Amino acid sequence: MDQKFKFFFAVILLSCLLISIVGCANRAKDLEQISEDDRIILRFSHVVAEASPKGKAAKLFAQLVQERTNGKVEVQVYPNSTLYKDGEEIKALLDNNVQIIAPATAKLTEMYPQWQVFDLPFLFDNYNQAHQVMDGELGQRLFEIMEKDNIMGLAMWDSGFKQISAVHSIKEVEDFYGLTFRTMPSPVLKRQFELLGANIKELPFSEVYSALQTKVVDASENPLSNFYSKKFYRVQPYLTMSNHGYMAYTVLTNASFWNSLPDEIRTILEETLKEVTLWEREEAQKQNAEVEKLLEETGTTIYYLTDDQKEEWKRVLRPIYEMYIDETSKELIGELVDNNSDW
Repeated sequence: MDQKFKFFFAVILLSCLLISIVGCANRAKDLEQISEDDRIILRFSHVVAEASPKGKAAKLFAQLVQERTNGKVEVQVYPNSTLYKDGEEIKALLDNNVQIIAPATAKLTEMYPQWQVFDLPFLFDNYNQAHQVMDGELGQRLFEIMEKDNIMGLAMWDSGFKQISAVHSIKEVEDFYGLTFRTMPSPVLKRQFELLGANIKELPFSEVYSALQTKVVDASENPLSNFYSKKFYRVQPYLTMSNHGYMAYTVLTNASFWNSLPDEIRTILEETLKEVTLWEREEAQKQNAEVEKLLEETGTTIYYLTDDQKEEWKRVLRPIYEMYIDETSKELIGELVDNNSDW
């Protein structure tokens, strides 16, 4: 009797176990909202740190898209040049090996000289002025220039006003003489430092820290958020708060890919990107303000240009406008320059 009871109990237990396994499998299947074949993958490649405003915004965009599409769209973010470096991103986008990139405007100038407008020194006085240009007719027309190459502009993000770091303090124009500056591949940026008496070395952003550490270059220009998140303060003890230039990012996609997306998915992506763009701009201003205070704890020697020193820098750099305003099209930027009383 006991043996029969044990056998009967074992059969019941096994049956319950099988029912439980099947039930869990069915529930797991029900919870799986889409198959791998139906999932849409967007690779988002960028070259800065995850903690930077752009890095955080890319992660936020991925998170919100995941939630709002119920997992149908997955944005895979690759920061710190882990997928493609500066000079490789645009080709990767054209080949649809990545679907979103966010290069600095200077990275576009080789293919599209009109984008040099954002490299002109002392062009903007504040963030609001820069945003009006980004979101206005000028920004739209600059995006349209790239359409012939199957590149679509989605948004413009902030990095912020650029400051100068170096192996010694830079205050007067004479302090630039003999220094080797790292720049992005922009004729305007190259000419800027040549007029100031420095030498130029163009390098991808991923190589800047090593170049500064090994003294391949003596100085560079960056917004504070990049200077801090990439820990340049460890190899650049002097920082000049100059606000001499502005760095903006262009969020770009492969137009054919973007237009191939279902309408409802594209709408979610575009609306989410608008929301993230506003967040990113606020984060950039916030980070740059916070970093300015944090740098005091790193031992960095910070110097603020006087009004007279800034005017001297502008005087030396004024020929850049005469040299490049035609190339960037006076129709596009003439009014902005005319309204800037400093020029």
